[in-house]
Amino acid sequence: MTSATERDTQAVSQFVERFGGILADTGVPRMPARILAALLTTDSGRLTAAEIADLLQISPAAVSGAVRYLTTVQIVSREREPGSRRDVYRMRDNVWFEATFRKDQMLVMIDEVLTEGVEALGADTDAGLRLDETREFFRFAHGELGSMLDRWRVHREKWMEERQGD
Repeated sequence: MTSATERDTQAVSQFVERFGGILADTGVPRMPARILAALLTTDSGRLTAAEIADLLQISPAAVSGAVRYLTTVQIVSREREPGSRRDVYRMRDNVWFEATFRKDQMLVMIDEVLTEGVEALGADTDAGLRLDETREFFRFAHGELGSMLDRWRVHREKWMEERQGD
């Protein structure tokens, strides 16, 4: 296994910017996306605000706003080490599963609102049919997402066992 001291810092920095950019393209605000990518590249998954600012060459104000966003959406948690006044930001455990689970909950709300829309427009109108098809897509996605999350739990457990066996 490569140690942190053996890493090519330029390659890591390029990865952070590239992955942060991809996350931003998917809808994550740019600065939180960069910070998330930076946290992913630390072995501990933890950085102080000063470390984030230094690593990404950004202002403390930019760090503050971005970590506020990441804590609000529950991707990152803020912790304080005993005896220290500095906050440490940490990737939450199983963050991708949790984020996807929240999307699963959002699909239920989307279904409810689309049902109201179909009823308001009338299921036999062109607009009602379009909304009904949209609702059916989200119902399908909701059903698939639930089983996908179950499969992920099984896959992750097996993968973790294999990693520990290496």
